[in-house]
Amino acid sequence: MAGTDNRIDIRNDDSPSAGESQDPNGLAGLEAGLDALESVQAGRTPLRQTLMRKVLPPLTAVALVLVVWQLLVWAEIAPGYQLPAPSAVWDEVRDAWLQGTLLDYIWTSASRGLLGFLMALAIGTPLGLLVARLGFVRAAIGPILSGLQSLPSVAWVPPAVIWLGLNDSMMYAVILLGAVPSIANGLVAGIDQIPPLFLRAGRTLGATGLREAWHIVMPGALPGYLAGLKQGWAFSWRSLMAAEIIASSPDLGVGLGQLLENGRTNSSMSQVFLAIFLILLVGIAIDLLIFSPLERWVLRGRGLLVTR
Repeated sequence: MAGTDNRIDIRNDDSPSAGESQDPNGLAGLEAGLDALESVQAGRTPLRQTLMRKVLPPLTAVALVLVVWQLLVWAEIAPGYQLPAPSAVWDEVRDAWLQGTLLDYIWTSASRGLLGFLMALAIGTPLGLLVARLGFVRAAIGPILSGLQSLPSVAWVPPAVIWLGLNDSMMYAVILLGAVPSIANGLVAGIDQIPPLFLRAGRTLGATGLREAWHIVMPGALPGYLAGLKQGWAFSWRSLMAAEIIASSPDLGVGLGQLLENGRTNSSMSQVFLAIFLILLVGIAIDLLIFSPLERWVLRGRGLLVTR
């Protein structure tokens, strides 16, 4: 019959029909646009921009603090033995440098703190894995870890002195008791935030036991683990300062905590301020040199950091 066509056009491919508009560049253009949105423009930041964004703000803050400090000294709101001038503290810095003791103060405390933190890292990481992955272990020692984390680290100094004596072992024991709970709890919190789908997918692909811990659990818990590491360093540094202030012995040397206590004993506020500034300097340096790069690496690996 003329004008009648009962054929059925069956296509085995995904090519558009004759009535559809054909745009070979449509899908490619869409993909290119999405790639452009997601791509990170890699390039070296100009030196001037780095100085303006990274260096100038902290220097400005320090300068403002020094100006306010000097104004308070000129206003004589407190006697000189209570509020020394910035120049008096600078004289303490210069004298310690000329005597060759300034770097010794810093190295004595910084080496203890870093070594103690590494030991806490070696203990707290497997402990956190056990607590997070084994229910009976979490029920048994999970509350104890939380309680130890809230206990002031200075409380461990007297028993550590009685048990171990006035030596470096006492210092490291105090650091471990202060830092291990924070590291373990940080890892536990990070593991608890891993989507269960990731774990099931890893087991499906054969990641079990140590492979699961290394390839699935630890990478997935990395943000929380890093937060626990930062808190663990803060606790270890505070614990060390408390131990150095309370425990005094010629065999221990003079660290920053002992320097602070010597300033109090000598009623020298300039020496006290020197010790406080050095303690802050070491803490800031460790954060800028170790933890800030680690944090940027983690955020960049998850696509959460474009430029910083």
